[in-house]
Amino acid sequence: MLILASTSKSRKKLLQNADIQFIQFSSSFDESTIKQKNIINLASELSYSKAQTTLEKIESSNEKFKLDNSSLEVLGCDSIFEFEGKAFGKPLNNNEAYERWLLMSSNSGYLHTGHTILFCEVTNNMKEIICKKKVREVISSKITFAKLEKDEIKNYVNSNEPLNCAGGFALEGRGGKYIEKIEGCFSNVMGLSLPWLRRKLLTQGIYI
Repeated sequence: MLILASTSKSRKKLLQNADIQFIQFSSSFDESTIKQKNIINLASELSYSKAQTTLEKIESSNEKFKLDNSSLEVLGCDSIFEFEGKAFGKPLNNNEAYERWLLMSSNSGYLHTGHTILFCEVTNNMKEIICKKKVREVISSKITFAKLEKDEIKNYVNSNEPLNCAGGFALEGRGGKYIEKIEGCFSNVMGLSLPWLRRKLLTQGIYI
């Protein structure tokens, strides 16, 4: 059984659209506890921490008794947008989102998504969970933005969509029309590389 350690609507939608069976489980992990200056390492650490925290929550709750499968795969993801060497998380407010888009217009950046899968086995009559393997990797996609007019930026920021997204944009939402080109994995820009997930699950004989 695949556990998505995230409340992300975009990741949920990606898995649903791909007809992948999963259970969504919030990690409730405090991201501020990770102090890492390297952006790629930060994405990796956050994805691992979310997966590990979720696994610990499942182990200490009655959730494990609801599992009907001897295998358990906990998937943690975290996305960080890198622009000119700086990490752009979710904008703090509309002003920050507007200033970012002034910079990003006609420019390119990289969306780094940390992926972690904890391959586990449920044993002892569904009472114990053993982690057998940990897989971590960061997938990066280059994003090129269109040249935007200031009024376009204002309208997009006022929609409030940028405030809920890493980097301040959503490919699957209103922000999609402002993206000219993507180099690399398409679904990665929405927070989860489906090709990567498929490959890693296949190494363990799991078909999705």
